[in-house]
Amino acid sequence: MPSSRVKNVGWGLDSTAPVHFSPMALLMTTAPLTRRHFLTATSAGLATTMLPLSALAAIPKSPAPRWPIGCFNRPWTKWSYDETLDAIKAAGYTHTGLLTAAPAKGEHFIGSAATPEYLAATRQKIAARGLKANMGALRIKNGVPLAEAIADTRQQIANAHTLGLEFTLTFGVDKPEHYAQYFKVMADAAACAQERGIKLVMKPHGGGSGASDEILNALKAVGHPNFKVWYDAGNIIYYTGKDPVVELEPIAPHVTGFCAKDCGAPKGDVMIQFGAGKVDFAAVFKTLKSAGFNGPLMVECCQIGATPEETMANARANRLFLEKVLASI
Repeated sequence: MPSSRVKNVGWGLDSTAPVHFSPMALLMTTAPLTRRHFLTATSAGLATTMLPLSALAAIPKSPAPRWPIGCFNRPWTKWSYDETLDAIKAAGYTHTGLLTAAPAKGEHFIGSAATPEYLAATRQKIAARGLKANMGALRIKNGVPLAEAIADTRQQIANAHTLGLEFTLTFGVDKPEHYAQYFKVMADAAACAQERGIKLVMKPHGGGSGASDEILNALKAVGHPNFKVWYDAGNIIYYTGKDPVVELEPIAPHVTGFCAKDCGAPKGDVMIQFGAGKVDFAAVFKTLKSAGFNGPLMVECCQIGATPEETMANARANRLFLEKVLASI
């Protein structure tokens, strides 16, 4: 029988207890029942129970999410950034993220060593392929004086602004002796980024951002509304061995992006195809959907092929995998 939670209307019912709208159940209540209450409740129950099965089946479920799906550059670090962008475009993506810099190759992304000329050229490369970059990864200097760490982080945020990025992402902090200063740097960075219209986010990455307890502690320690989370279910498995769905639930309201990777075991391979590991993408996405999440999803990993083109085909397959999962929820 259909049920609902109703307010106490003088029938001796608990205000939060589930009530089955059945005429027999109403007749069995001990409190006085007026003729109006009886007819109203009976009509509601009969109206639902008498619907044909075809009508019940036709009740629409909430629409599938249309979260944007982008791709990081990580799978193509063996090749040039031009080849990387060509592959991301060919794989059917419209958005990319500047995750894995390669300073030795001159690819600083938003690093503090990036020159204005480099930033202008990088922005032009991305736009020339019809792509939109939405995120740049921060590299926080730990173990240096606080003022130096803050100044370096501010420069990276300024570079992200020059590139027109919406997000800057931090990987958290590994060593407990660095936690206190890291949180101070992030509090300053959150305010600095907000002034430039950029959202500062942190991803699960072991240490001070290992799983939900550590992430909640970081959010509290930073204490700024512009410091949120990009969830990484694969990293939950990789760094902690915990259930990514269970760990997501306490922090889901704080999640504004998703780094998509799969993983089969702690310290296991993450450069794999989605579905080959233990991440339950459907359960993760359902949890995010119920929390009001609105994307983006960024593919971080896939199986690396012998060529940029082979890797592109694997990145495309992972995009299609995510689209299929989204259509199912």
